[in-house]
Amino acid sequence: MKRFKLLKIIVSIAIFSGLISIEVQAQNHAANPLILDMVHHNPGETPYQSAYNDPAVIKEMGYNGKVYFLFESPALAINWESVDADILPIGSEERKWVDAKAKQIKKMHAESKAQDIAIYAMSDLVLFPKRLIKKYHIEDTFGDPNNPLTEKFIRAQINEMFDQFPDLDGLVVRIGETYLHDAPFHQGAIVNKSSPEKTIIPLMQILREEICVKRDKQLIFRTWNAFDRNMKPYMQVNDAVEPHQNLIISIKQCEGDFHRARPFSKLIGQGRHPQIIEVQSAREYEGKGAYPNYIANGVIEGFEEHSRMPEEAINSIREFVEKRPDLYAGIWTWSRGGGWDGPYIKNEMWCDLNSWVMAQWAKDTKQSEEFIFNRYATERLNLKGDDVAKFRKLCLLSAEAVVRGRNTTYNDISDVWWTRDQGIGWPKPAKDAIGQKRNLEQKDASVAKWKEIVKLAKSIHWDSKDAKNHAIGSAKYGFRLYEIYRSLIYLSDAASKGDNNSVQKWIKIYDKAWRKYNKLPDQYNTVATLYTQAYDRHIATNADRKVNELRKNKY
Repeated sequence: MKRFKLLKIIVSIAIFSGLISIEVQAQNHAANPLILDMVHHNPGETPYQSAYNDPAVIKEMGYNGKVYFLFESPALAINWESVDADILPIGSEERKWVDAKAKQIKKMHAESKAQDIAIYAMSDLVLFPKRLIKKYHIEDTFGDPNNPLTEKFIRAQINEMFDQFPDLDGLVVRIGETYLHDAPFHQGAIVNKSSPEKTIIPLMQILREEICVKRDKQLIFRTWNAFDRNMKPYMQVNDAVEPHQNLIISIKQCEGDFHRARPFSKLIGQGRHPQIIEVQSAREYEGKGAYPNYIANGVIEGFEEHSRMPEEAINSIREFVEKRPDLYAGIWTWSRGGGWDGPYIKNEMWCDLNSWVMAQWAKDTKQSEEFIFNRYATERLNLKGDDVAKFRKLCLLSAEAVVRGRNTTYNDISDVWWTRDQGIGWPKPAKDAIGQKRNLEQKDASVAKWKEIVKLAKSIHWDSKDAKNHAIGSAKYGFRLYEIYRSLIYLSDAASKGDNNSVQKWIKIYDKAWRKYNKLPDQYNTVATLYTQAYDRHIATNADRKVNELRKNKY
């Protein structure tokens, strides 16, 4: 009986200690959230010239960590000598490239270290030197983390990354895609990327052991394009991988990519692993900062399209923090970038607004978004009196105008990719008659809101001529671009109904809208580069070519 009582006491203490440990971990994350920023450079292009490349700039904004982009990752800069000196032999072209990359990365890390902010590297997995893959004959197996050689090389890779780059605080791991545009001597692959059993769980367990346990460094594992939409696979991963204070799951705030009208992520606030929320400040499907597009209010307090979610559901980051503070690990913004090509901005005002508000709110989530916004208007833009209220109205209107101009508040346009980056594709009608009626109405409403945005921009007393020029020019950029969008939606509707008179009417409106839009750079010298009619990348049907067919009555 005494042995039983003693065992019971020991078990109770162990359970109680475990609960304390879990509670302390949760408190640590909530009290000291990660506030990270990343500049997502266009793969294969010259990196962005951005203020946010400078760790001193983002620290002053409220960030406590910097995520370096894929092609700034030590995964591309380790020499692999712990495995085999012949993989990247000294003097070879590959070794020279890797050593140069290492020198560049160490300089970047030193800049962050000097500002006392944490250093993270986003890395694609699985990614190895081509010579390693060829020498060990693993061309068909290196993308499988269950393969013994692959596992061995992943562990060696992690060890070399932290040994050769000791300032590294953690890795941000991505398996949903693999980019090799700026990695000429490496090869990447992942098999069964959406399978918890075959890929996600075994890979996460390897990384957890090597990074979190052995190294006491942080692992941020992204759900993107792997287990980011469905609850079942997410919970499979959640249940199979033991929590660790250094293991954090990264989730975009909406389901799928950064599109408005998409559902708020159902995964946020679920499971037992801390979560960091990804937020794109200059959204790739919405101008990349070329025009007013204030998303911080919607992310923090909830977008209007998420208000129809069930009452018990989480539909904003604030609700996530209030309902599951134990899981809140922080915010990760992409101050710049995402997608491909342009528009390329000359002035970072609109992405600065989103990034600054998100960073300041993440530091103290009890603050209201409006309070932080007003601080931005007064502290960073030097606005006074009624101009603060006018600026807020302008920004809130921009969120309303964008969702109505690109889609609808009910997500009636299923092809959310019809316009992206610097191009415009042919928009298909909405899914049903009710949705199409709403689609047309909301395009009119969007243009009306853009008109008001321009009027507000003109009415505000900006603190400099340059600020005034950019505010008005970028507002007109949005107004004229969304006039083009509206003409295409109406053209698509008329063509689908075989109404040639309306088709020809809207072609004239479309042509006029483009003429007005193309004059912007001559009128405002700080506007971003323009959308182009010939752009085809990742767009199914080029809109301008379709319009030219309709000119000849071919539909």
